[in-house]
Parts: sequence; C-alpha cells; structure tokens
Amino acid sequence: MLLETVVTTLDTVAATRSRLAKVDALAGLLGELAPDEIAPAVGLLVGKPRQGRAGVGWRGVSAVIGEPADEPTLTVLDLDALLEELAALGGAGSASDRSAALRDFAARATAGEQDLLRRVLLGEMRTGALEGVLIDAIARAAGRPGPSVRRAAMLTGDLGETAVIALTGTAEELDAVGLEVGRPVLPMLAATASSAAAAVETTGPASVEYKLDGARIQVHRSGDSVRVFTRNLADITHRVPEVVEIVRRLPARDLILDGETLSLDEDGGPRPFQETMARFARWSSGAARSDAATPAPREPATEGPAEAARETTLHPWFFDILHVDGRDLLDEPLSVRRHELERVAGEYRIPGEVTDDPETAERVSREALAAGQEGVVVKAIDSSYAAGRRGSSWIKVKPVLTYDLVVLACEWGSGRRRGLLSNLHLGARDPDGAFGEPGGFVMVGKTFKGLTDELLRWQTEEFQRIEVRRTPGTVWVAPTTVVEIAIDGVQRSSRYPGGIALRFARVKCYRDDKPAAEADTIATLRSLLRE
Repeated sequence: MLLETVVTTLDTVAATRSRLAKVDALAGLLGELAPDEIAPAVGLLVGKPRQGRAGVGWRGVSAVIGEPADEPTLTVLDLDALLEELAALGGAGSASDRSAALRDFAARATAGEQDLLRRVLLGEMRTGALEGVLIDAIARAAGRPGPSVRRAAMLTGDLGETAVIALTGTAEELDAVGLEVGRPVLPMLAATASSAAAAVETTGPASVEYKLDGARIQVHRSGDSVRVFTRNLADITHRVPEVVEIVRRLPARDLILDGETLSLDEDGGPRPFQETMARFARWSSGAARSDAATPAPREPATEGPAEAARETTLHPWFFDILHVDGRDLLDEPLSVRRHELERVAGEYRIPGEVTDDPETAERVSREALAAGQEGVVVKAIDSSYAAGRRGSSWIKVKPVLTYDLVVLACEWGSGRRRGLLSNLHLGARDPDGAFGEPGGFVMVGKTFKGLTDELLRWQTEEFQRIEVRRTPGTVWVAPTTVVEIAIDGVQRSSRYPGGIALRFARVKCYRDDKPAAEADTIATLRSLLRE
C-alpha cells in the first residue's frame, strides 16, 4: 500500500468528529492492507510504531526535511523499514547515518508523507484515531464481533498483533486468544471518588485495599523463569532481582500477578515514590516492549538516581492474580481471585478488608493514610478483571486531588531560573475533540511550583530534545510527557478552551511509567465543578 493512502485516511479521520465516519475510513484502509502491512500500519495509525521511539528530535527532523517529491512512490513497508533502520543505529557515527537515512527518505516523500514522518518521529499523531476507534474499525474490516477484538487486544497488549489475527485468521483463532504467561496484558484501571464511603456506595460489597505509594508491576512466572513488567508493559526484570527471587519462592509453578513495588524505610514505612522509581529509570534501551515510551528520570529525595538504585531494596505487594498453574482467573469474581491470591502470595498480599459498610471503608482509609500510603482502592467483590479498561468496579480514593496531565510546552524562567525551562503548560486528554482537536489535549493551566533544581535541569534538557517548535519565551514539545499534578480543585475560566483552570497546581512527580494515552481527561477535571 502506498503511504499516501495512510496520509489521506488520517486526514479524513482528523477532519470529522463522527465516530462512525472515523471507523468507516479506518476500516476501508485496513481492508486494503496486505498481511505484512497490517501491524506496521496499525502502529502508524495510533502513533506507536512497533520499533518504539527512534531517538530523533525536532532539530534532527527539521535538518533533513527538504523539498517534497511531486508524486507518491513510498509504501507502508518503506516507512517501516526506515524505522527499523533508525532503531538499529547506535554508537559512533550513528547520528550522521541516521541523518543520511532520514534525508534520503524525506527526499522521496510528498509533503503529506513528510508531515506523517515528522509526526511519527516526534510523537505527534493526534488524529482521534485512538485505540478504541481502531478496535471498532478492525472488527468491521474483519467482520468480527467488537467484544472479541477488544478482548484479544487487551490480552495481547498489542493492537497490531490483534489486527493481524482478526484480519487474516479465523473467528476461532481470534476467540482463542487468551492469557499467555510471559506476555503482559494491559492493566485494569480505576475510577476516582472523593471518599471511601462514597466509593462503597457505588460498588456495593467490596474489598477496600491500601493504595500504595509505589510503582505498578505485573509479574509472570513459568517454572523458575520470572519476568516483571511495568504498567506500560516495559520489561524491567533485570532491574528488580529481589522481586524475581520472592516470586520464585511462591507456592505455584505458573503465575500472573498484578501489584506494586516500593521501597521501605527502617521502620517498615514507605520511602518516597521517587526512590522506588529510580530503579526503573531508563529501562527502554533494548529491554522494553516496542510500544513502551522512553521514561524520564525522576528527582530522588536525597540522592541521585544511580545511588538510590544501588541502595534501595524493593518489596512487592500483590493485589490481584490473573493466572495460576494452568487456570485463567480473569473472568472469575474478585472474591475467588482474592482467595487464590491469599493462598499463593500470603504475606505479600496488599492489606485490605471486605465490607459493604461505609464507616468500615473510611476506617481502612484512615489506617492506610496513617501507614504512610496514598489512600485506598475500593473494588467490587463480584467484579471480573477488565484488562485495559477503566470502569466503576475499581475506585481509587486519595485525600489530595492529583491528576495525570501532559506537558504541552514550557516557558523559560527568570531570576534564579534564568536559562532553565520552568513554567509548565499542562493539558488534559480530549479523546472526543469536545474542546479542540479530536484525540488531542486541551490546556487547563500552568505551574512552576514543586520543581526542584534537579528537575529544572532535567526538563530543560529533555524538553529541548522533544521540541516541536518555539515561540518567544516558550518551547513547545511533543505531548508525550506525563506529570502528576496536585491541585486544590478547578474553577470556571474563559482563559483556556476547556472552560476551566486548575487551582493552586503544583508538580508532585513525573510519571514516566504512564503513557500520554492514560492521562486524565478534560471531562474528569470538569466534573470537579459539580463538587
């Protein structure tokens, strides 16, 4: 397939807010792909090429884009081969080799194809062609039920692989996709509530569990082989040997566990989140899945990331079990999974209590906070494990309002911050394009509070690396960096297109373990206006 066909389809998708029209356009494209083009094309459509990030920034792209070609000749596989070549380049002389490869490709590309290349390399694919829409398009093009495609995508964690199965395989092969020990699945996500009592009133009988101030992990064991993945499916097994050893000692042969890991102080309390994440920094150099973004380093509490990584011991705590010794548990109710987790994980199970009493839920919440944790997660006791989905079966409750937003730009500082990028422009996800470009981000505020000197130095370097353009005093960046922001609430405002502004926003930490697709939405923030 000519790459120009992808460009034309993406233009059609971006030009409409109709979900049905988007599905129609994408389904038409998918139906024309050759089998070996399906996975690469899907990666382009969702802005997640199978090779991962190519290590090319705004300056590198700008330096090689010249006069476009008059006629389209490049194919989907030509761009896939270029990305493969860029991903393989490294070491001395790689910068010049990378520039030469890009320059040759750009010289053969039309203006639309050059723009697509730039957006793919810089992470700017904001067309509204998000995973949910594309899943419906895959189902339509393949003539398969939407729920079957959606479940396969959740269990493979790879939309390209799912598309190949749906479009080239049988219905039985699609339905046969299941859990596979060693292949991570998308994690189940939680909604939010203002109190544990309110959450229990929503869920009914529930397991009220501590919400740890740690990093989410998914652990797979097959015999003595153990692999550990992050929430965005990056493989970090080599960074957490103590977790591997603990799971090897558990009384089962095959396991898939969902949980968190964190470091503890001498009294058994949680150490700062930054110290835990120091062990996770820079995991993507050859170890991550192809769809995992390169993480940003965090600012540690009292030491540099290297020192914290050497001295911090991580402890795993598990809150769910998806598979044990040949038995899949995804569709079993939480009550069953909880029983199996207690049997297998024992002392490594996250503390919690089953109740339908709001007062009991509030007591557990107070106990979690007194233990130094973030709050609680309230989980309906009859709920199945909905991989990759956020619903009302799991509800997190934290006393401080925090939201995951995306950095859109950063302003140069003044005074003691002169020469450093300081004031962050913050955006919420706008999946339906209610306030701007479909699938993009809508600005909701700015902040320079909570930034340490080390974070200022880091973001000055990082944001220039992912820069896409400049205006006087401001560097605009690819919307790929997630930052956790604490706020006191929101207020109505005509200053920003979403109609709200953050109140007293301050940086809590950068969330290199989260992709931009998991940032909070403008609808979530606007719902605070009613509280």
